Amino acid sequence: MTSLYVEGQSWFHRVPVRLKLIALLSLSLALFATNAPFLLLPAFLLCGGLYLSLGMTPRQALSRVGFVLLTILVLAAVNLFLVPLPQVAALVLRLTALVLFAAAVTATTTIGAFMDEITILLRPLERLGLLRAADVSLALGLVLRFVPDIFERYQAISEAHRARGLPIRPLTIIGPLIILTLKDADTIAAAIDARGFRRQ
Repeated sequence: MTSLYVEGQSWFHRVPVRLKLIALLSLSLALFATNAPFLLLPAFLLCGGLYLSLGMTPRQALSRVGFVLLTILVLAAVNLFLVPLPQVAALVLRLTALVLFAAAVTATTTIGAFMDEITILLRPLERLGLLRAADVSLALGLVLRFVPDIFERYQAISEAHRARGLPIRPLTIIGPLIILTLKDADTIAAAIDARGFRRQ
């Protein structure tokens, strides 16, 4: 199985996890506070430069965010018919910058470190009886851990369609993908219960 984490010794690898999460939250608020492309463009360039400085090849870097960037472009194409061009440009720059920075955070943070930090941050809510911090961090960690596997399975199903000469349509791929993902989810849930990680 693959992982979103990328081994490296860049300065961003050495930044504490908590500081990265705070920076991600602050950047999100700042990006959505303005619609000016001339302010969003420097943020996009900085986030792009940060992401490309993590030691990945251009192909690896693009493969990790390519699907999300394609989705942003499709969204922009639809909005061209609904809103003025400057607003579309602001939308693309804002979302792309946020995706690149979030990808940089996940690429430089191990799943274990991420889960530990989330558990610590949610402890006050656990004391209030609103949730179990360990359960929430486990759920988020599993999502991050298995996202790349879902993408790989999608590619494998697409290649199987091509090998059989079948047209690649989302509806014919999503069905098998959902079934395989649910089977994995059942297996993981059984393993978690067998190890006593959940009370119920």
